[in-house]
Amino acid sequence: MHEESWRNMFPDYSPYQHVLDQYDDLNPTLVGILQSRLSDAVRRFTAMNLQPRILRITASDNTLYRDYIIELLKKSINKSSNNNENNVTQPIIIAGDNVTHEKLFGAVYPAKSGETQSQLKHGLLHQAHNGYLVLSITAILSDPSLWPQLKNVLTNGQLEWRPISNKHLYNLPAPESVNVKLVIIGERYLMAELDTAEPDLSDGLAMYGEFEQDLLLNEATLTDYLSYIKGITHQYGLPPLADSDAIHAVLQAGARHAEDQTRLPLCPLWHLNLLSEAAVESEGDPITALHIKASLRAKEYRESYLPERAIADIHHGQVLIATEGEEVGQVNGLTVVEMPGHPSAYGEPARISCVVHFGDGDIADVERKVELGGNIHAKGMMIMQAFVATALDLDQALPYSASIVFEQSYSEVDGDSASLAELCALMSALSSQPINQEVAVTGAVDQFGRVQAVGGINQKIEGFYKVCVHRGLTGNQGVILPHTNLSSLCLNDEVIEAIKAKQFHVWAVNNVDEAIPLLTNKPFRSENEDDETILSLIEERIDYFHHGDLSNEVGIVNRIKFAISNWLGQN
Repeated sequence: MHEESWRNMFPDYSPYQHVLDQYDDLNPTLVGILQSRLSDAVRRFTAMNLQPRILRITASDNTLYRDYIIELLKKSINKSSNNNENNVTQPIIIAGDNVTHEKLFGAVYPAKSGETQSQLKHGLLHQAHNGYLVLSITAILSDPSLWPQLKNVLTNGQLEWRPISNKHLYNLPAPESVNVKLVIIGERYLMAELDTAEPDLSDGLAMYGEFEQDLLLNEATLTDYLSYIKGITHQYGLPPLADSDAIHAVLQAGARHAEDQTRLPLCPLWHLNLLSEAAVESEGDPITALHIKASLRAKEYRESYLPERAIADIHHGQVLIATEGEEVGQVNGLTVVEMPGHPSAYGEPARISCVVHFGDGDIADVERKVELGGNIHAKGMMIMQAFVATALDLDQALPYSASIVFEQSYSEVDGDSASLAELCALMSALSSQPINQEVAVTGAVDQFGRVQAVGGINQKIEGFYKVCVHRGLTGNQGVILPHTNLSSLCLNDEVIEAIKAKQFHVWAVNNVDEAIPLLTNKPFRSENEDDETILSLIEERIDYFHHGDLSNEVGIVNRIKFAISNWLGQN
């Protein structure tokens, strides 16, 4: 347990400086360089002549991703053609968004006036004969009746003609032989729907590929990543990155986007948006670090209305958040708000309170009881309760009940990232030991008291910082977070400068024993029985309840109830 240095608040790329210095000498490469698994899937799919006939690729269904996959197909086809003496044209047909039976399979129309022969209109499958049809998964799910016939064509290689209308008699021609391979592109949750409807896809009918969204940072991958960035600037006619400082800025933005200092994002749409807006700032000149940071500030400004309104409610006292003093059973938790229709999540502190009273040891989760708590939140609460029961090591039920609530919360609360804060509030209420309100807490706990990583850590820290800086930094304010979240940090420059000046602090903890002393100024437990700890204070209170004068703890009615319950238990 120690305060973290400001140098840990953002990724350090200095070990890779020699790679960054080679940026100008790298060749721009856009396709396949960072998607080795997907490239291998496409290569094998194009090389197989019999089965499978379907390649399903989990990826965002938009033009950028689709074009990337089509280029992979072209590269693999060209490579296969060069290795094959019998070169056969292999077309790649892309189905549009509006796919109908007629458009996909073709149809038979009535003969024209004065003619006896029916008219044939070929569909996309005919055009893709001996080649590939690229189809969006939404086209299948929006009209499920397409799938049975499409599956039959792919497995049997025969396409039966159908009349455009049942109002006329047609002379239907014989079925046509169609040799087509299908590439399906779509989001993961849509792929799951198709899997449910067609289990054969996972049983060998289809090969699987995936556009990966990030990769681990090392010297080799960084070199390829820089070639990838260079490929994007060349492909879309964007100004080049001016120097290694500009590359640093892109890498830091990517680390924040990926929420991991050790990973590099691969989304082409994210890169294109970042570099395009930076190009606006540079007015066509080479893009510098200042241009990238200016574009990120502009994006944050455009999206700041709701976050600023939320913080303003705290500033005006409509939402009560304390950033100074001490309170028993009250702690500042850190939350991330994801508002429907808003493009980005933002951080906001939340006051979590706990009260205890005479009872049977039940710890009531108010959010769950009023159906404002999600399943993951409920799971976190139950895990926290299990740890408390183990830590107290009681030989009978706790004679107190507790009630824990997110104060002034009027929407659903989900996730387990507040379980550490809730645990601290409960320990404070049971021990009557106040919590320092200058420190906010985030982290999940397991049944052994280990503190686990949470999401949205940068937004959470910055949200609490905004409240503190508005009221005036005291030099003692800060955030407790899981030690495993250190690699997720990529804070903005303002917060980093405050940490550097010792006006704001970040403490990383591994377990509950490290977190509680930072909040209460007392150890959670100790091997020395003479030390006053949070657990010893709770034990003294329980012992006082059982053996001391109860008049200060409970009224006469509750004492009678307690006596009756003991009598019933003994008999």
